[in-house]
Amino acid sequence: MAGSDGTYSAIVRKVELSYSLASHGGAGLLRNPLMDLLHAVREHGSISAAAKALGLSYRHVWGELKRWEAELGHTLIVWDKGQPARLSEFGDKLLWSERQAQARLASQIEALHADLERAFAVAFDDAAHVLTLFASHDDALAALREHAAAAARLHLDIRFCGSVDAISALNEGRCVMGGFHTPRLAGADTLAARTYRPLLQPGRHKLIGFARRTQGLIVAAGNPLQLGALADVARTGARFVNRALGTGTRVLLDELLARGGLGATELHGYEDTEPSHAAVAQAVVSGAADAGLGIEAAARSRGLDFVPLLQEDYYLVCLKAALEQPPVQALLEVLRSPAWQERVAALPGYAPERSGQVLSLKAQLPWWDFPRKKK
Repeated sequence: MAGSDGTYSAIVRKVELSYSLASHGGAGLLRNPLMDLLHAVREHGSISAAAKALGLSYRHVWGELKRWEAELGHTLIVWDKGQPARLSEFGDKLLWSERQAQARLASQIEALHADLERAFAVAFDDAAHVLTLFASHDDALAALREHAAAAARLHLDIRFCGSVDAISALNEGRCVMGGFHTPRLAGADTLAARTYRPLLQPGRHKLIGFARRTQGLIVAAGNPLQLGALADVARTGARFVNRALGTGTRVLLDELLARGGLGATELHGYEDTEPSHAAVAQAVVSGAADAGLGIEAAARSRGLDFVPLLQEDYYLVCLKAALEQPPVQALLEVLRSPAWQERVAALPGYAPERSGQVLSLKAQLPWWDFPRKKK
């Protein structure tokens, strides 16, 4: 349609991409059923011959062509009486446009085709496993994902979130395993106990040892404000960056504040949050904050200084019923391997801690005090 300025505009139809799975190999092309129909009509000169070539019924091909004409608002086939069916000008232009697009995008289409085949190859590999894991942000878990895929064809589908959210996702059936962290030897009266105890049930959940790691203050290189504790952060008015509610590090911070007799309002920036340890470190690198609570690996990887405050255990947790599932068994084997334990030990602030061992919830987290039955 010509506009008032003499230019032409056209209604642009949206293009949707799709793919199919097949047992046989095929050309690395994007296929479209309408284009296949039009090409067959052009090549064979009739609806019936096109249907036969495609292995479809005449009624189906005729109905599809009519449906597409209604959908696109244009005639696709010229139906002259006594003459072979032929493509309309619009039908010819559709085929031409498709050929042009295929030619221009051939290399990208072939790369996409190869990527999809590689991805789906996992589903058809009986020796490969996929395990869905919701977990608190952790550098060792990111390394485990890479290591497990290469060493055991175990693909970890990790969704990083807060510790509380991870255990909740496990209990709601949204994942097979969760990952959370808690201060070592946390007592029954600690905030960690009050936070995690309602979410974990002895006899239903099983812990799996993963790693011990160090949490502390992430500060600028050289620690220019000479921060050695949270009390120093409060005293100097240093700009602090926090983690969001529901994260294990937020629970840890509030526990440390309570131990030190400090209130949340005494930290300048307590309400300012970042989504991960890496984001906390980046806030310090950029100068947006002077300090934040996080893991040593995040600080060292960005050339920052680190003030250790305490060690904590990072656990994986699953339902007891999931222990015998092949993906879980494959994960346990990876975690117990010397190769993995050497790798985690090389991360700043990390050490393997009963890695891959199935642990008793009550023995590791003695937060439950069941009353004795009266005789």
